[in-house]
Amino acid sequence: MIPWGGLSCCLSAAALYLLGRSSGRDAEILKSVTRVNQLKELAQLLDAEILPLIVTISGRVSSETPINCEFSGLRGVIVEETAEQHFLKHNDAGSWIQDSALMLSMSKEVPWYLDDGTDRVHVVGARGAAGFALPVGSEAFEESGRSLVRGTLDYLQGLKMLGVKRIERVLPVGTSLTVVGEAAKDDVGAFRIQRPHKGPFYVSPKTELSI
Repeated sequence: MIPWGGLSCCLSAAALYLLGRSSGRDAEILKSVTRVNQLKELAQLLDAEILPLIVTISGRVSSETPINCEFSGLRGVIVEETAEQHFLKHNDAGSWIQDSALMLSMSKEVPWYLDDGTDRVHVVGARGAAGFALPVGSEAFEESGRSLVRGTLDYLQGLKMLGVKRIERVLPVGTSLTVVGEAAKDDVGAFRIQRPHKGPFYVSPKTELSI
């Protein structure tokens, strides 16, 4: 865990890292990205700066209505669940080959924000940002039952059911993130960070931004 006292240093490293990964116009914009040491500073910046205001911010993921994950037991703000049926099937050559079919693909997201202890900033559209990836919270394989009737039916269809693989990907509450994007205020005056009309949009864990 990176102490909040080292936030400025971390943000400088983040900007340099992102600059190195960018090219063309995004790289030029990143050179002048405003580093926000404390989220409470956004109010003054938005009043003083010429918009749009592209910033680098950092904080911990929080939400008033987190999702209680069914399999991992985590509390998250974005949850993606997939279930695949794995099976063997008879091919034209008379051999059994392994295959799978997607049974379920589900995604949930609740309103969430970054909090650094001084203020909060809502994050909008994070899943479309460069660098964003949901870590696996739970992965399990459930073997199929071996009843005689089911086995016979599967065999007649040229199939042998192996089981179901379930994967739950989660952005947990408390995760430290660094975000580069456009800072703005919504209709009720709350801060948010979002994809700029033109320019970079990154959402990544701080540990990936260290040099």
